[in-house]
Amino acid sequence: MRMFRNDYSEGAAPEILEALIATNDEQHVGYTEGDPHCARARALIREACRRDDVDVEFCFGGTSANIVGVTGMLRDWEGVICTRDGHINVHETGAIAACGRTVLATRDADGFLSPEEAERVWAFQTGTGRHMTRPAAIYLSNTTELGGVWSKTRFDAICDWADSHGLKIFLDGARLGSALASPAAEDLTLEHIAMRTSAFTIGGTKNGLLFGEAMVIADPALKESFPYLIKERGGLMAKGRLLGVQFARAFEKDADGEALYWKLARNANECAFRLREGLIALGFEPAGDAPSNQQFFCFEAAVAAKFAKLAGCEIFESLPDGRQLTRFVCSWATRLDDVDELLARAAAF
Repeated sequence: MRMFRNDYSEGAAPEILEALIATNDEQHVGYTEGDPHCARARALIREACRRDDVDVEFCFGGTSANIVGVTGMLRDWEGVICTRDGHINVHETGAIAACGRTVLATRDADGFLSPEEAERVWAFQTGTGRHMTRPAAIYLSNTTELGGVWSKTRFDAICDWADSHGLKIFLDGARLGSALASPAAEDLTLEHIAMRTSAFTIGGTKNGLLFGEAMVIADPALKESFPYLIKERGGLMAKGRLLGVQFARAFEKDADGEALYWKLARNANECAFRLREGLIALGFEPAGDAPSNQQFFCFEAAVAAKFAKLAGCEIFESLPDGRQLTRFVCSWATRLDDVDELLARAAAF
């Protein structure tokens, strides 16, 4: 049966592969410079963001994007505030620290950076003046590491806090498609994110592209540093036009005025919601209320092991009571039939 381990196990959506094949024999200048596909992708993303004054750049993966995006906005003595489970803090092997910058983690436990915890870290770090790393940016992710989705109200609250302290705002959008396609996003839109952040990424790797992330940059310092840092950090692709081809196809609108990017994200969410409802109906306990393509459940250890073997789902954490926090992930390629098959087998547990 289809695995539910992550949203990047498959190759790419057929439409993306077709676009790559159709342009395979073309010859263009490399490094995302001067080819018509990257130019078109940049134009389409600017149009979607409703901002003509931003730079749109491309990275091959999420960690590379976070390294360049975060470090490109910080000076040597400055750090970035994020939640304790933030990707840059726990899942990137100290990549930010390896580049000479400091990650300043809060005690937020739900994946959302709160103004209260950000203020606590800010006050502590600035309390002795020049003797400690000074916060200069905040790092958010949408969706969060726990599948949470930012609403406009919550997003504006942390952005307002950052603005009041003169901090830059970087949003990791590795799963931005799932987040903005979720009902929980309420009226948070791509345009609003583009208006409020210093820079943010639009994830392709986890939403139907073969690979790649697009970065939308408003911050002048990052605009200047990005071209150099992406090369210095080993993230500049010689065959950069492959990124442009994919993002151009993903953001082209169909006859109904909708881009493929959002269709793929909606499919992942629809399957995840059906999976959640089905597991709850079978008597299993959800962990929180993740309104995205990531779903978390608490199982007895033996049941968690069965799910891991059957569906490849990941055991995230062992809880104090011995149960296992387990994650299911749906992707652009997941079908409702796949969900129903998993639920039918789970009914026999």
